[in-house]
Amino acid sequence: MHRRSSITLLYTSDIHGNAMPILYGTNEDAPIGLAKYATAVKRIRQQEENVIVVDNGDLIQGTPLMTHYVKEHHHNENPMIGIMNRIGIDAAVIGNHEFNFGEKILTDAVKQSSFPWLSANIVEQETEEPKFGPPYIVKTMENGIKVAIVGVTTHYIPNWEAPAHIKGLHFQDAFTTLESWVKTIREVENPDVLIASYHGGFERDLATGEPTEPFTGENQAYQMCEHIKGIDVLLTGHQHRQLNDVLHDALILQPGNNGQVYGKVQIDLEDKNGTWYITKKAGSLHTLENTKTDSEIINYMQDIEASTQEWLDQPIGSIEGDMTITSPLEARVNKHPFIQFIQDVQIAESGVDISVTSLLNNASTGFKSVVTMRDIVSNYMYPNTLVVLELTGEAIKAALEKSAEYFTVVNDKLTVNPSYIEPKPQHYNYDMWEGIDYTIHAANPVGSRVTAITYHGQELESNKSYQVVLNNYRASGGGNYDMFKNKPVIKEIQKDTVELIRAYFENHKTVPATVKDNFRVTV
Repeated sequence: MHRRSSITLLYTSDIHGNAMPILYGTNEDAPIGLAKYATAVKRIRQQEENVIVVDNGDLIQGTPLMTHYVKEHHHNENPMIGIMNRIGIDAAVIGNHEFNFGEKILTDAVKQSSFPWLSANIVEQETEEPKFGPPYIVKTMENGIKVAIVGVTTHYIPNWEAPAHIKGLHFQDAFTTLESWVKTIREVENPDVLIASYHGGFERDLATGEPTEPFTGENQAYQMCEHIKGIDVLLTGHQHRQLNDVLHDALILQPGNNGQVYGKVQIDLEDKNGTWYITKKAGSLHTLENTKTDSEIINYMQDIEASTQEWLDQPIGSIEGDMTITSPLEARVNKHPFIQFIQDVQIAESGVDISVTSLLNNASTGFKSVVTMRDIVSNYMYPNTLVVLELTGEAIKAALEKSAEYFTVVNDKLTVNPSYIEPKPQHYNYDMWEGIDYTIHAANPVGSRVTAITYHGQELESNKSYQVVLNNYRASGGGNYDMFKNKPVIKEIQKDTVELIRAYFENHKTVPATVKDNFRVTV
């Protein structure tokens, strides 16, 4: 008679600091976050026997809670780590946003964790040894079933992150690293189940295999499924998509972002002559609707949450006029007072007169008449710093053409290019410029949409150099702005932009809602 058994795997990815079931911008309740997920894990552990729980990265950054923790409470335990310790996860993978707050915050988080961090391809430059923990772990379950879990991270991080935050690290190619470790694990450990957890996503359409993005190496999950033999389950993330499918015999999942959804994998096995074989594997995605919050987590979070709320409600300054955003598209097509404000902050801080920014999120509402910290962090949700680059007119023109790809024309109507919406919303990759005048003709062919570029009334010169302030993500080429890569850095401003906005209000208690009409977008 054959023995049968099963394994249940639960996993999260791209939690982005969402511990509590609220939206900090409005303080409205929402069915999200680890306090609710903890309840789901407890319930499943009561129902199932062999339960494994994994987090796939981008855990510690993304909410005002975590911004406040880093600024005021970093001497205490990282709350996201404290929660995961209480949930009792088996392993975590390093995500790209784990580096955003600098080396100490990340290394402290790793030290505080009662679980291992896996990232086989992030190694120390000198030794080539994995920096944050073992490349993989093996768990022996009931009935002697061996489950191996190997972790890798998108190696594109140096294209986004501040160099000081990743000093001394080497980011090996995620695909080749995973290929090598899967082979080693199969030979050395001979596991019954091999799970790969990759903080990265899919570079091709799952159904057709057609490329969905330029081949940068940022996302390699399709290549992993197609070419690496021996992966039973590939957990993915980074793209904030919701996926549950099978690709080249590998079960693949991706559970969205912000703790709205978690992934569940059910693996059935049968013992034949002393060897366990997988007979069935099925994935599912689950929301946290109608899930109660875990009282232990809520109690643990009480003090830091109260401190965060007090910080968020502090009035910082006031607006004279209307700086609210009612239409994100309109705010990108016509110069908006909120965009003007961000440009003015960047120019004042940098001392240069050409500035680049974007409307980071379609949920941004701009500023009402009284501005609080809550308003600032809900409109500027990334811990970006500023960089001043020296760029030629040719590079500026190329960047403007890249931004102009954001638009398309359908039935003579201006709309957003679908590639900026699917498979992942990337509205933040459309930039608006200050200090130069220009016109975008959205109906023209890509690459020849921008005309009439002038600086101080004179035509922009291709070979002349100009100093430009922009955020560190874009300055490193993030968003496929390759024309910014490896350009001379004139100045780095290490304070994050939220701090710069707060300081600007200290110097200008009341800010008028005005615009300088320096660009046009036409059909």
